[in-house]
Formats: sequence, structure tokens, C-alpha cells
Amino acid sequence: MKAAILAPVAWRTPPRHYGPWEQVASNIAEGLIKLGVDVTLFATGDSITAGKLEAICEQGYEEDRTQDAKVLECLHISNLMEKASEFDIIHNNFDFLPLTYTGLIDTPVITTIHGFSSQRIIPVYKKYNQRGHYVSISDADRSAELEYIATVYNGLDTVDFKFTEAPQDYLLYFGRIHHDKGAAEAIEIAKKANKLLLIAGIIQDENYWREKIEPHLSDQIVYVGSAGPEKRNELLGNALALLHPINFAEPFGMSVAESMLCGTPVIAFNKGSMPELIQHEKTGFLVNTVDEAVGAINKIPSINRQYCHDWAASKFSKEKMADDYFKLYERILG
Repeated sequence: MKAAILAPVAWRTPPRHYGPWEQVASNIAEGLIKLGVDVTLFATGDSITAGKLEAICEQGYEEDRTQDAKVLECLHISNLMEKASEFDIIHNNFDFLPLTYTGLIDTPVITTIHGFSSQRIIPVYKKYNQRGHYVSISDADRSAELEYIATVYNGLDTVDFKFTEAPQDYLLYFGRIHHDKGAAEAIEIAKKANKLLLIAGIIQDENYWREKIEPHLSDQIVYVGSAGPEKRNELLGNALALLHPINFAEPFGMSVAESMLCGTPVIAFNKGSMPELIQHEKTGFLVNTVDEAVGAINKIPSINRQYCHDWAASKFSKEKMADDYFKLYERILG
């Protein structure tokens, strides 16, 4: 079976720091290669894969800002679509734009919908309902207007995450600094619980950072910058708990799965996919308010960190995800 995996071109695949869609595209590609699939990854030229690599740019547009994002996206998607006949199946991890080519090619296209940037993009998905094969990344992140063939949870390379039995006494916020992700709420929780909070992630909203985060930085509230794989392991593994007080219906929280793989429980606002990712009172706590989150911190000793790791590894491994997708490819190809 010859498969083309289409990744975005914002960041390298896999990403150096941030780039969740690129990370998932990488894990799909490398997982399928291990299953014997002949994989070509369409990504940036500096991407890393055990398969073949096709690229129209050396670096992503977020890493080299001299490039125009839209131009790069057009060149990138058309590069794959003009070679579509060389593949048995195309796996689109690049949102709705590639769908607009699917009426012009014969190769079946499976699209993982990594969330909806807004409801306004749904008409494109709807147009290709009969032609496309849509996969959701959680049951919570489904549109009633679309038809899906499956839900496949994002899978991580479990060997990348070191289990830590005995954590240190701090809370962690790990994610982009943005209102959606609840960085300000995490600060409020830590202050009320009188706990040290480490904040790690890229600053995505400068105004939010200046108004809601920066004024609170102190010996108790510490920003440690964005974290690559080694720093991520250390930060997640040594934390008492990950705070994930999201303000939106998150389709899937990569940091939630990553945290549990390190054995670290998650205290999350009960929105979006969180009830699918977290086993309440077993791998973390689903709460609705800042005060409930503060109360959950007192219950952290009741969580078995080894169980936390084992459960996450059984649900969110690269191997399980690749296997699930491989079965879908076979189903589509009949």
C-alpha cells in the first residue's frame, strides 16, 4: 500500500517545540511505516521521516516569516494533488483546503479533522461529505452536519515520555499562552491553592500576555518559556498536576495525554473532549470552576501515578493510532 501523508507547513514535521498537527502527522507516518506501508510525507524540507519526503519549501512559514503562508499552502497542496495517481490513498492532516481538489482526482482521501477553527469552514466539509472520509479526533468534536467513518484519538510516541513516580511540589500550565487555554485561570488556581505554578508555552496572544499573565509573574508564578521534548518531559513528569482550565470545547488536548503518560494527573475544566481523555478521580479531575480546581488539588494524593501512565499508554499510543488508521485505509480501499 502506498500512502501520502499531508502535513501542514507552518512548522517542521515533527515540530521542534509547538506544532500539534505536525506532530500527529509525523506519528501517523512513522507508525504506518512500521506496519509496512510505503509512506511519502508531504511536509517542510527540514522534516524528519523514515519514509520518503516531498517538500516545496525548506522551512515552515512560522519559522521563516519571509514566506507568505497562503502561497506556501497552495504550492504544497497542489504538489501532492498533481501526484495523486502515484498513491493508493491520501491522508489529509491539513484542514479543509485540500478537499477542494478531491473532485478532480481518483485517489481516495481520508481527512482527520483536527478541530474547527470556526463554524464558517463547515460548508467546505459539507460539500465533500459523500466523497470524503472524515475522522474525528474525539467524539466531542463532531459536527452534526458531517458524516464520519470513525473517531481515532491522537497517538503519541510513548517512549518519549518518562514516567516519574515521585513528583516535586509544583503545578504546571503547559500550552500556548492564550485565553482559550486558560493561562489566567491557572494562575488564579495556583494563587488560591498557595502553590508554585510553572507556565510553559509559546505566547500566542501578546495583549493577553501583557494584561493577564505578565503582571502576576513572581517567585510563585514563573514563566519558563516554550519547552522542547527534553524540557517537556522534565516539566510534566515532576509536576504534582497539570492545570488545564480551558475556556473552549477543546477537540483534543495533546498536553493532557502527554502529562498522564508521565504519570502526572490533570485537573481540567470539563469541556470538549476532556471527559474522553481523563478518567475522573483516576487519572485526574474534571471540574467546572476555579474553586473546584483548588479543591481537587487536595485530592491529588489519591491518584495512582502508575495507573495514570498505563491508562494513557493504552489509549493514546502512536501504535494504536497507526493501527486504527491502517484498518480504515483497508476499509476504504475495500
